[in-house]
Amino acid sequence: MADVARLAGVSSQTVSRVSNGYAGVNEETRRQVLAAMKELGYRPNSAARALKRGEFRTIGVITFSLSTTGNVRTLEAIANSAAHEGYAVTLLPVAVPTQDEVRGAFSRLEELAVDAVIVIMEVHLLDAATVTLPPHVQVVVVDSDAGDRYTVVDTDQAGGSGTAVRHLLDLGHRTVWHLAGPEGSFAAQRRADAWRAALTEAGRSAPPLVRGDWSAESGYRVGFELAAQQECTAVFAANDQMALGLLRALHEHGRRVPEDVSVIGFDDIAEASSFLPPLTTVHQDFAEVGRLCVEAVLRKMRQVGPETGTTLVPTRLVVRASTAPPCGGEGGRV
Repeated sequence: MADVARLAGVSSQTVSRVSNGYAGVNEETRRQVLAAMKELGYRPNSAARALKRGEFRTIGVITFSLSTTGNVRTLEAIANSAAHEGYAVTLLPVAVPTQDEVRGAFSRLEELAVDAVIVIMEVHLLDAATVTLPPHVQVVVVDSDAGDRYTVVDTDQAGGSGTAVRHLLDLGHRTVWHLAGPEGSFAAQRRADAWRAALTEAGRSAPPLVRGDWSAESGYRVGFELAAQQECTAVFAANDQMALGLLRALHEHGRRVPEDVSVIGFDDIAEASSFLPPLTTVHQDFAEVGRLCVEAVLRKMRQVGPETGTTLVPTRLVVRASTAPPCGGEGGRV
């Protein structure tokens, strides 16, 4: 480090700040230091730095699925937020969400030298008596029904779902059908419960719930069942991919959107505005979820924040062309 400092004409402290990725270094100075590091073949010794600081500046992330939009975008947001704070991310996918797998994942992360762990846990697990997280590890949980036993960050699933249902009722639909996510998913349960509660609050009966598996294929498959229900004039799909499959099924069945059936999704994926028609959906702020996860885990590491509790990130309804009043006026069809 001293050699790099002499060649770059800066202090060793500046070299340290550049090598650790800290902000506040003049860009020209940063380039000089990086050039000197490259010329001398200097590589920071991460083990030595960890011993000196008492931390590895690495956050472990355990996730049980990388196949859903929410998990992938949350992981991306966590990685970006961690990098902004000068931390790296070590990802450990877990194939089966069981106690043994969870325990094994934490053991492996400890071997990989991480300072804390963020768990992206879409499935019902922490509310089961058979599953616990190690008490000695600083943990933040995303998308879970863990209650007050852990620090939890999540999207306001219930608030977003209720807004979607009320939007369709306000347009004049008598009731709203629901294409739910898989039964084992916490997010799917929250959205389905909020759908039912919003209908009950409005004095409307809830049609039979149908389920997909988050994929467009499942939305297409179940969509034929909904398309055959002539009294179905509005559908709230639990995510945008299933809504996409539903749109295709409705089209193939001769049901026009939104003239015959209004459709709302959930997530506001980048492609939602390019659906045909552009999809009305509930926007999730994944970047904010990731930022709050990193912020919470750093507070726990520094012991300056609450140990447990849930933080909900607000949603907002994005109205596009897939929703409209039903044909025939007040909830009826012609």
